[in-house]
Amino acid sequence: MNNKFKAEPAHLIPISVSLLVGVLCTFLITTSSMEFYDITPLPENLFGSLGNAFYFVVLVGFGASLLYFLLKRRSHKLITFITGFALTTAVFTLSVIYSFAVFSTLAIPYIDALILISSSIITVLVDLIIFRVHNRVCDVIVLCLGGALGAFLGASIHTLSAILILCFLAVYDIFAVYRGPVGKIARSGLEHLRGLSFTFKDVQMGLGDLTFYSMLTSRVLFDSGPLFCFASATGVLIGVFLAFKMLEKKGIFPGLPFPTALGLTPWIISLFL
Repeated sequence: MNNKFKAEPAHLIPISVSLLVGVLCTFLITTSSMEFYDITPLPENLFGSLGNAFYFVVLVGFGASLLYFLLKRRSHKLITFITGFALTTAVFTLSVIYSFAVFSTLAIPYIDALILISSSIITVLVDLIIFRVHNRVCDVIVLCLGGALGAFLGASIHTLSAILILCFLAVYDIFAVYRGPVGKIARSGLEHLRGLSFTFKDVQMGLGDLTFYSMLTSRVLFDSGPLFCFASATGVLIGVFLAFKMLEKKGIFPGLPFPTALGLTPWIISLFL
């Protein structure tokens, strides 16, 4: 982080783009005939949702700890392999999902083959750009991936579990940045984590932050409609800007607490109306 960093409204442009991608992907999901299954391991009740939130925090914490361990050991090739495998799987899966959402509304023959071919081509192009080209298009891909992945999570996780997951992750993010692996990774530099972060006007943010911002607003769109989705997205952007203001003094600051708190508020209000 540059010592002369000054938070400006322009810094919200990439987050806004990612949220917009998430909303568009959510629209594709809602207008298609796809059926989404729960990706959380426990049933949707109070104790099950608490367990689901704990499960997500453990997964995120394990992943961050593993990456930090490998960075510390300078195992850059293994890091590239792990992140490459994860990103390739995510891009291909999301490409299949959203290609089906698009093509299923059209009377096209051999739709399964078309989806498979188009998804494979998209995945190869994304991998080449992220791991070979290394230009600004890579940052745009990260923004789109965060929005698309967040929309998928929003469609696949029920309301109570989604709220608790976001709350738990926001609390964990504070620990992870100041005492845990996330802050240590940020201080070590993110250049070895291709596809897992983006840079814009001296600000570095992780793919995870973008994903959970989009997951929040997408789930609000599913539950409460466009008006509350817009209010939630506005809350997220205000929270991100507040986090950027904190960056002016601290140089590093967790990206989830402020946006999650302000983004959740309209959603929770809508659930009681």
